[in-house]
Amino acid sequence: MAESVVQQLLPGTDVVGESIIWDLERACLFWVDIVGRTIRRFDPASGQEQHWDVPEMPTSIGLRTDGGAIVGLTRRVVLWDFGQTFDTLAIPEPDLPDNRLNEGKVAPDGSFWVGTMQNNVTESGAPKDITAKSGRYYRVEASGRTTLLSPDRYGITNGMAWLPDGRFITADTLDNAIYAYLAGSDGRSLHERRAFGEPFPRGFPDGCCMDEEGGVWTCRVAGGSCVTRTLPDGRVDRVIELPCSWPTSCTFGGPDLRTLFVTSAQFTMTPEHLAAHVEEGGLFMIEPGLAGVPENRFSVDGGTSNG
Repeated sequence: MAESVVQQLLPGTDVVGESIIWDLERACLFWVDIVGRTIRRFDPASGQEQHWDVPEMPTSIGLRTDGGAIVGLTRRVVLWDFGQTFDTLAIPEPDLPDNRLNEGKVAPDGSFWVGTMQNNVTESGAPKDITAKSGRYYRVEASGRTTLLSPDRYGITNGMAWLPDGRFITADTLDNAIYAYLAGSDGRSLHERRAFGEPFPRGFPDGCCMDEEGGVWTCRVAGGSCVTRTLPDGRVDRVIELPCSWPTSCTFGGPDLRTLFVTSAQFTMTPEHLAAHVEEGGLFMIEPGLAGVPENRFSVDGGTSNG
């Protein structure tokens, strides 16, 4: 396959761009800037941008079947209708005030899966050391019912995908490890965590998405400067180089879902580095030569919905 060309769509303004998704109905991208406390919208066809300031850290975003959004904030999962009000649906860890939410995605069954971690950001937005593996994964239903998916602990929960064979793929960024789980028959539990391929030698795994062939595309953050494609058997078969050093999240979009969009971060970088590398924190697009799959939508009535 020919080498893919990378194009920068937006300048480097995201402190920590994450959780990028493509809305087929609106034909636009949504994502969050965690440390910048902003939810962003961008229409690649028109170049139109929009953003919403958030009073706390937005950590993830998903789409709903009724046209709204479901958003992970610092410690709570909320329903949001692209306005000012965030209606609390669930607080996964009310007894762990030192934790925050991190990665979150809508699952194929229409529920919202969200991971937690020890908070690594101060109130001013500065980095804070992680001293414990206190993160876990939860499943949130339309009723607000919240279920612990697995007792396994994570340093930084990241990268969520559901393979066609039913396995759930996720990563622990601190361990430089991507894992595969078997899902329980009840859909509310995960079992038999195993390594999904060998650790990649550049950067650390962050956000991911899946293509039509079941390939998992993973952003390699913290100096990785690339996205990788991992086949369902765990083999990395493609590496696409990026101009930014901290790619964070990716999604397939465009009218035919054949464009890969990638966010990035500036977190922990010095003013001198950013002055010399204006691409850090930017939004990028790639034409990798194959299509992705539509985003799942959070079912407000408890049913299953894709696209």
